[in-house]
Amino acid sequence: MILAAGLGKRMRPLTDTLPKPLIPVRGKPLIAYHLEALARAGVSEVIINLAYRGPQIQQYVGDGAAWGLQVTYSSEPEPLETGGAIVHAQELLGDAPFILLNADVFTDFDFSGLLKAPLGEDDLGRLVLVHNPDFKPTGDFDVNASGRLQLLGAGEGFTFAGVSLLKPALVLEYPKRRACFGLAEVFREAAVNDRLSAEVYTGVWSDVGTPERLEALQG
Repeated sequence: MILAAGLGKRMRPLTDTLPKPLIPVRGKPLIAYHLEALARAGVSEVIINLAYRGPQIQQYVGDGAAWGLQVTYSSEPEPLETGGAIVHAQELLGDAPFILLNADVFTDFDFSGLLKAPLGEDDLGRLVLVHNPDFKPTGDFDVNASGRLQLLGAGEGFTFAGVSLLKPALVLEYPKRRACFGLAEVFREAAVNDRLSAEVYTGVWSDVGTPERLEALQG
């Protein structure tokens, strides 16, 4: 599932007329990189959630056949944040673990690794973390020597990469779920209960959150 419903306020004026997933990086829309990478990894079915300028995304991606994918859409009346998006799309998701990906990251991460390493029986997901970028010196989580996700301790920790493998139950059975909420609180509760693993990725990654970061990628 690709999360593509955000307003992209920090990217204005670019996002006044274009949704952030369609912003070109090195001559190609951001979302195209993700569709290509998912297809290479052996993914065949993709859900994209839509809200802000959703028809533009749907017009570009279509049914996904250009990438060898079957794409369906979860249209939201307004952005429901990352947790609400999963609740809204639950009938499309089914029960099996799925890759969740933020549309506004740029990375060469190989998604096949997530598919080849099944989740532990009691685990609800695996998060991909990166070393903290310059614009975010303090991370989101820690990971211990056993590869378990932990709440941020005294150190700088790591930043969540916007890439994960999740069981739908992580969100659908979250006791404080509601129509609109973010995944951060869900991850924190699951980490406290030792239900999430993590891996640190050291390859290419950037959060394309501001025009300045976008410009840095264009070089």
